[in-house]
Amino acid sequence: MMAVTSSCKEGNKIAMDNGKYVRYTPEQVEALERLYHECPKPSSMRRQQLIRECPILSNIEPKQIKVWFQNRRCREKQRKESSRLQAVNRKLTAMNKLLMEENDRLQKQVSHLVYENSYFRQQTPHATLATTDTSCESVVTSGQHHLTTPQHPPRDASPAGLLSIAEETLTEFLSKATGTAVEWVQMPGMKPGPDSIGIVAISHGCTGVAARACGLAGLNPTRVAEILKDRPSWLRDCRAVDVINVLSTGNGGTIELLYMQLYAPTTLAPARDFWLLRYTSVLEDGSLVVCERSLNNTQNGPCMPPAANFVRAEMLPSGYLIRPCEGGGSIIHIVDHMDLEPWSVPEVLRPLYESSTLLAQKTTMAALRHLRQISQEISQPNVTGWGRRPAALRALSQKLSKGFNEAVNGFTDEGWSMLESDGVDDVTLLVNSSPNKMMGINLCYSNGFPSMGNAVLCAKASMLLQNVPPAILLRFLREHRSEWADSGIDAYSAASVKAGPCSLPISCGGSFGGQVILPLAHTIEHEEFMEVVKLENMGHYPEDMIIPGDIFFLQLCSGVDENAVGSCAELIFAPIDASFSEDAPIIPSGFRIIRLDSGMDASSPNRTLDLASTLEVGAAGNRATGDKSGHCKSTKSVMTIAFQFVYEIHLQANVATMARQYVRSIIASVQRVALALSPSCIGSHAGLRTPPGTPEAQTLARWICQSYRCYLGGELLKHEGSESILKMLWHHTDAVLCCSLKALPVFTFANQAGLDMLETTLVALQDITLEKIFDENGRKAVFAEFPQVMQQGFMCLQGGICLSSMGRPVSYERAVAWKVVNDEENAHCVCFMFINWSFV
Repeated sequence: MMAVTSSCKEGNKIAMDNGKYVRYTPEQVEALERLYHECPKPSSMRRQQLIRECPILSNIEPKQIKVWFQNRRCREKQRKESSRLQAVNRKLTAMNKLLMEENDRLQKQVSHLVYENSYFRQQTPHATLATTDTSCESVVTSGQHHLTTPQHPPRDASPAGLLSIAEETLTEFLSKATGTAVEWVQMPGMKPGPDSIGIVAISHGCTGVAARACGLAGLNPTRVAEILKDRPSWLRDCRAVDVINVLSTGNGGTIELLYMQLYAPTTLAPARDFWLLRYTSVLEDGSLVVCERSLNNTQNGPCMPPAANFVRAEMLPSGYLIRPCEGGGSIIHIVDHMDLEPWSVPEVLRPLYESSTLLAQKTTMAALRHLRQISQEISQPNVTGWGRRPAALRALSQKLSKGFNEAVNGFTDEGWSMLESDGVDDVTLLVNSSPNKMMGINLCYSNGFPSMGNAVLCAKASMLLQNVPPAILLRFLREHRSEWADSGIDAYSAASVKAGPCSLPISCGGSFGGQVILPLAHTIEHEEFMEVVKLENMGHYPEDMIIPGDIFFLQLCSGVDENAVGSCAELIFAPIDASFSEDAPIIPSGFRIIRLDSGMDASSPNRTLDLASTLEVGAAGNRATGDKSGHCKSTKSVMTIAFQFVYEIHLQANVATMARQYVRSIIASVQRVALALSPSCIGSHAGLRTPPGTPEAQTLARWICQSYRCYLGGELLKHEGSESILKMLWHHTDAVLCCSLKALPVFTFANQAGLDMLETTLVALQDITLEKIFDENGRKAVFAEFPQVMQQGFMCLQGGICLSSMGRPVSYERAVAWKVVNDEENAHCVCFMFINWSFV
């Protein structure tokens, strides 16, 4: 074999058998490079073919060409690794600079706190606390300053006055971004580092809600500013930003007057709007600054009157400080500070408008994530999770989100009008037949048929959930569509994007053939992903329903990882045609669940931003953000449901009735699922949890006990006091499970011990078949004696091993099975009891 040790550096030489090297000619190198770009690792036959096709390579042996390709691959690998290490080094250098600046800011904040503490001790209890440095005042004096200072007189909104306001806004913003005007505490669950999104902090004790973030982006400052100014492109809650006026300043800056609207997150609250001044300028050190504030109290200039269905909120000095980074890219400081007027919403929803954590998650971190996504798409176009067309797929996700937000808010200027209630106000119905709404729906397809419908009806509702993590509930809704959806209505929705007419939906409950989820795209941190859901073999449809057996939905999911830092989970989907064309109409429906924990911002006032924190985004991060799912403390969430239906205008009354009933059935299904998924607060105290007390469950418990007494001649339960049979059965120490009398028996009920043994929930229990919990020998034994249960009413099994739903082996001392009969003495199910079980 020929040595290739130094060949990586001498790739343009020919290795001869005598150890000497002869340089390749430029023509030979060009021919080899051409082939390398076509195929970096050619086969032996391909190399020989190259020699035959290129006469200039005829004097080179195939072995020498093989060595050249090895050397070329080696150089390419070294080049990529060198580039990667240089990029990592630049990122670490920038992050180190960022951390050093943060450390300096914290030392300054400590100094101010020490000063204020000593000053406070010197004053009498009745003296007024004051400070001499208002440009970087701490939160201690800032709060009192806002409370005791009288209302400012109206500001002058003339051009000269606007420049004065802009300069003042710039100073206040910089004092928040790099100074100590606000006391920042580290956002729970966030760990600074080169692979993190950045350093994220929330305010403590200031007016309104505020969040601050520092991060890196591989984009130049000008490009970063362009992206961040285009707020609707990255902030899903932003409906529109209109530039009303633009003024140039003498120092090369720009003042813009903006009108911005934000969607309401739920049907129970109105939307917000802002009348803003935005000031863009360049500092002496070359940093680019974009800062904003509200202009709610101005005179002698343009103003924005209140808009119907909106609550005018206030943006306190906020913005972006963008500095060029050595080696390329930018260092970005973001401050978001708002007063969202929580007085205008029901008290139970006020945590949504009083939480700095929620502001950080939905706005501040969203900006950094978007910049990071764009940066990776530019630097690594072949690696990004958005696929070959990241911009097009990102536009689709924005289309889904915007369509869902429009349905939830139902603005009249979009053409929505409300239908009369049927006497129960749990579900709100809106209709829209405006040309703008129908423009993307009334399409003619290649076969000449127009798509169905000339109007859209939206049925929406909001509900409060107790003690169920949003991520777990949403993940269940995503993975078990048949638990809440109606296949007939899914088929009706799918017909809206297909050619031909469609009649009213007919309930086809239980006709789901199967759900296949096809991944389509995801963001870098996988906090949001898009997929195509295929519902196979949807069953039977009316003869006039011109649709195939398979139905497709484009689906957008976010917040389904309960270990991630976040308190909002969304599942938004829209029917699509199998061709999935980019101009296809998108009529989204879906679910949104937002945590309402009022204590999510609770932090010690003495807690500083611990840059050396080892708090991981995981179970600990969950607990820090207020997720008490592992404890007995009750948590609340608000769930918003919105479903849209395309219909013919003359069928409006019938479709309205159908939509109301459908959304009400979904609400009932969600409540049932949420009850089953509610995390157990019992730990080892199994007696503290109350089972679902439905009449059906009570009746089944009575049948189980009566049948046990009939066939085994004893009492299953020792009835003491006034406890119900169901409650005693639920808390029975042995695992009690019921399975159906089908060809493939599935479990239909289990007590708490049974759920613990199978490591499942009441809802997921119905997906477990009897044969799944036994190994091969156990299955043979059970099914061999199963007929005995039907004949004599019971059977006994010797001790053995079974499996939980997670695959863990479970040993049991013995087991008993008996036939459960109903009041008419007909066989209802078979009940198993596993005695003295334990995990192996």
